[in-house]
Amino acid sequence: MFFVGEYRVTFSGQGRIIIPKKIREALGNGRTFTLTKGFDSCLSGFRNIDWEKAAKELISQSSLELQKSETKRHLFSSAAIVEIDAQGRFVIPKILLDYASLSNKAAIIGVGDHFEVWEPKRWDEYIKKIKP
Repeated sequence: MFFVGEYRVTFSGQGRIIIPKKIREALGNGRTFTLTKGFDSCLSGFRNIDWEKAAKELISQSSLELQKSETKRHLFSSAAIVEIDAQGRFVIPKILLDYASLSNKAAIIGVGDHFEVWEPKRWDEYIKKIKP
């Protein structure tokens, strides 16, 4: 199943938000997923199995190439296994909240093989920027 759609959510506590039903369905039956820094100052969420596959591929690449080393640092330094509670909520670690400038609202978007969590105004600006 693919991650699709755009959803606006409100934080229900310090760093805690609900995962929209369609995103939860795409995550499958697991109670955890991997959340890390994305690009464009957003967060990226992956099924653990997809994260492990991508991580192995990234690790196998040469660390002698600057761009690949920087990508590894960016993604691995902040990666966290996040647990989904019985109400379908999860807590975003503080380092990731700060990175994405998240405080009380978020835009969660499906991106096919993963989903992203954006600060809503930043997401709206990004959409305007790429609109033809």
